[in-house]
Order: sequence, then C-alpha cells, then structure tokens
Amino acid sequence: MDHHHDPVTGSSTVDVLAVLLRLAMLLPTAFLAGGGLLRPLVGELPRTRKLVLSGLGGLSALLAVVSAFAVDVNVVALAVHVVLAVAVPVLLRWPRAGRWASVALLALVVLETSLGGTGVEFALDSVFVAAAAVWFGFALLGPAVPPSSGWRPGPLAITLGGLLVLAGAVRSGLSGLGFDRRLYTTVFGVVVVALVVLPVAVSVLAAVRRDRAYRLGAIGVALGFLAWSALGAIPAPPPLPVPGVPLLAGGPGFPVLVSPQRPGHNVVHFPASAGGDLAAGVRGGIVTKAVARPGAEGTWADVELPPGRSDLEIRRGDTTTVVEVDAGDAPGPPITDADAPECASAALGGLVAGRADVLTSCPSDALTPEDAGALVKLVEFLGERKPSGITLVGDGSPRGVAAAKLVRDTAARAGLAVRPDAGPDTALVVVAGWAAGYTAMTRAAELQRLQPTHQYGLYLAPWLLNGPIVNAVASASLPLRFDPREATAVGYAVAVGDRFGGESPTVGGFRNWLGAGHPAGDVQIFAAAQVNAMPMYPTEPHATGMVMDRDYAGQWVPDGTIVPITSVLR
Repeated sequence: MDHHHDPVTGSSTVDVLAVLLRLAMLLPTAFLAGGGLLRPLVGELPRTRKLVLSGLGGLSALLAVVSAFAVDVNVVALAVHVVLAVAVPVLLRWPRAGRWASVALLALVVLETSLGGTGVEFALDSVFVAAAAVWFGFALLGPAVPPSSGWRPGPLAITLGGLLVLAGAVRSGLSGLGFDRRLYTTVFGVVVVALVVLPVAVSVLAAVRRDRAYRLGAIGVALGFLAWSALGAIPAPPPLPVPGVPLLAGGPGFPVLVSPQRPGHNVVHFPASAGGDLAAGVRGGIVTKAVARPGAEGTWADVELPPGRSDLEIRRGDTTTVVEVDAGDAPGPPITDADAPECASAALGGLVAGRADVLTSCPSDALTPEDAGALVKLVEFLGERKPSGITLVGDGSPRGVAAAKLVRDTAARAGLAVRPDAGPDTALVVVAGWAAGYTAMTRAAELQRLQPTHQYGLYLAPWLLNGPIVNAVASASLPLRFDPREATAVGYAVAVGDRFGGESPTVGGFRNWLGAGHPAGDVQIFAAAQVNAMPMYPTEPHATGMVMDRDYAGQWVPDGTIVPITSVLR
C-alpha cells in the first residue's frame, strides 16, 4: 500500500489532535478574557450574560485539563490557565478585580498563541489577540453597555478592524511566501491568506454597519483568531524549487538532495542513515534504485528530469513520498557520471549555509590555484624524502589532467621520476576524482597487503579528503590549507551532518559553505588513519570532557582521525 505525502499540507508531521485541542481551548478563552475586560462598563450584568461567561470559563478550564492528557503541556501554565478561567466568572460581582484577572488571562492567551515567538512576531501576537478579545467582549456585552459609559462602539470597531488588518498584513509578509502558488496549494498558505482577507472583510463591515458590526463581525474575527492561533502549529512549506539550484528537500524521515535540478540527467542522493531499499524517479516515468557510488557516502539514484515542474517520487519499501522539482528550460552544466557525487556534495555545502546558488560548474572542471599550490608543495616535500619515483593516478577531467601535468612538471624539477608501476620504494600520488581515487586506494590497500608497496606513503589531492576514500586504506596523507580539527571546520562538519542525516564533510562542500573571498591558509600535510588511540569500554571512567566515542559529531574521517604530520610547508 502506498502512503503518499500530502503536498497540500506542506508537511506530514502536523499533530492534528494537538492543534484542534489548542484551538478549541483558545477561542472560548479569548471570548472569556474579552468579556471580563469590558465587565466594568456594564452596571447590572444580565443573567444570560453571566451564564455565557460562566460557561466559557468552565469550557476553557475543562479543555485545558483535557489537553494535559492528550499532549505534553507545562504543568504550571496549565494550573494558571485553569485558575484564571475559573476566576473571571467568579469575580463578575467585583468588576475591577475581574478585569485584572481578565488581563492576566489575556496575557496567557498571547503566550499560548505565540508558541515561543519572540520580537516582532510576539508583538504581532499581542496586538492581534488583544484586538480580537476586545471585539469578542463587545460582541458579548455590547448591548448591555450604557451610552453614558463614554465608549463609542462604531469608531472603536473601525480601529480594532484596522489593527487586525495591519497585524495580518505584517504576519503575511513575515511568512516568506510572497505571492507564489504556496498561498493556495498548502494549508499554511491558505491560513496566511485568511489572516489578511478576514480582517479586511470585518473592517469593511465595521465601516458600513457600525451599529451591528460586533455581532456580525464576530464570526469573521473568530475565524481569523483560529487561523492566527493555528499558524504557529502548522509547519511552513519548503521554499519553491529554483531551476538550476540543487534541491535539498525532506523525505519520509530523511533528507533528499537533487542535483543539478536541470533538464536531463540528475542525481538524487540519500544519506547512509536513510537505509536501503530506496528508489527515485519522476512520477509516471522510470524509477531507479538508489545504489552506492565509488568514493561517495550514502546512496545515489540517476533520474532524468523533464523541463519545467514535475513531481519526483521517492520510494522506500511500500512508502512513496512526492517532492516537487523545477528543472526549468535552460541546459545544466556538463557533469560526468563519475564526478556527479562530488559536484552534488559541493553544492550541499552552499545549501547548508543558506545560499541558493545556481550550479554552473563542478570542482572537477578546473584546478584551483590553491589546490595547485598545495600539490606543488607536496611534490617538493616528496623530493626531499627521495623515493625512487612517484606512481601517479589521474583521470580525464579538466582538473585531473591539469593536476597530473603539474605533478609531472614539479617532479621533473625536483629530480623525481614519475613511474607507471607500483614499486616498493615509491610514493603513490592520486589526483583523480572521487571514483578513480577510491579505486586507486582500494587497489593500493590490496597491493600493500600482498607485498611491500609504496613504502614512501599514499598521498591524495586535497579534494579527496572524503570518508570512503581515506578509509579505504589504513593511512593516507593529504596537503591541506585548513586544519579539520579547528572550530570552523568542525562547525561545518556538524552543520552538514545535522542537515543531511549524519553525512560526513567534504572539501568542496566546506569551500562552498565558507563562501567566496575566504582566505586560503598555509599548506600542511595531514595524515588520516583508522585508529582509536584510547579504546575504552562505555562504562569505564575517564577524564571529564574526554570523548571516547569514535562517532562523535564533527569528525572529518568517520571512525578515524586526522592529524598534521609536518609543519607549514614553505
């Protein structure tokens, strides 16, 4: 049986019971608070109004208690709510005391409506809830307010309507939806529209029918109040996909990355934590199973996207989730199948940083000056160690070709031979992309297991600092311009892991996460190794702050470590 994600709600995680209970409790509470606020304006309160306010108080207290059994609530807030809901009807004989209880209850309604909102949102909550409560108060007690009280219900109705319109308009602007199709295709969008339309209708009614504005407009204000209260509990829909910008979307409990989101060949990436049995494809088209790719984490599915908008189906067992994509009409950058995972991972770094950059090129399209300088220093370092030669592994990408030529030219100046064979007294230097780099590492590990090979070490280009590649061998070295143990690098590692299901960091993603203009550091050679220097049992006592778990957040090498083995190379 297929369980389709409902694109209308924008989320499949809304707790409907909690929302309904919350709305059912807040609306009578707001009516009760409004009635209590206006009680001092009325001399002798009619019996029917007393019964209505008493009923509202009992209903509010009862629903608050019921909600405690259905959802997690703050016990102190619950107790205060029940006490104030009961106090307002009890204090009807003492209007001034009852007003203060109503003010406290109204403040509690604001807090319960805001759901932790701060700043501008909290101020808007206060204005909207207070204006609605006063409107409800006049709807309940208006006919009983004597003309001698000095209140002018007509102008006040217009003022309250204006406040509701202003608050609704600002809240709509803060929603981030703009004027796109999410306003009518998602529950969140429909609620935002209601926050604007209903107050406008009530304001028009107040201007036309001043004498009956409160009674007739109470329904509109009540619906607007319900919409306002529900908005905080409804997750906002994800941003609309932008053609050419790789899409980071949510799947059924795990994230999904679509790259480059252009017509034609795309890759759909799932983190390893998403598990297996995953597949992806355009609705009505071919669905491709997601499989592991050499040198990359997680699983990957190849998908052909048509021009324009389409629905991408993510299948996991018998569960199907729909993700909206928009490939546009322009062609995407030429991405080879071997370099697609590295390209997508680099784009993920920018998405994690909050940037929506159109993917126009991939790291394998060119050798950067920073990486070129690091490779030169690496070869010069090897020249001082005097191996019999360098075994060089490249690929056919523009970066791989340029890097291989640079290594050969630098080796010739340093008096090092570049040999095709893997001798015992050689150093292996890999400047290929992820796929070829992973193959070279697994082959080197097998050769070293059988006989002495590459005794001067295994060296990788900076962009090959990726878990599956460095963990293919016991130890490998890389020339880096940053320390993966420093705060900035660890911060990126934690950020990408949090946003993408525990995914490990990559150099290309780190660079995009930092953004353009970030200065390059000095070159040091780091060694990545699969080691656990201080193995201890989980229950064994250890020093305070000492991390014993090999899988702690922020690691650049899963189940391993990376440390500098040289000083800065000058």
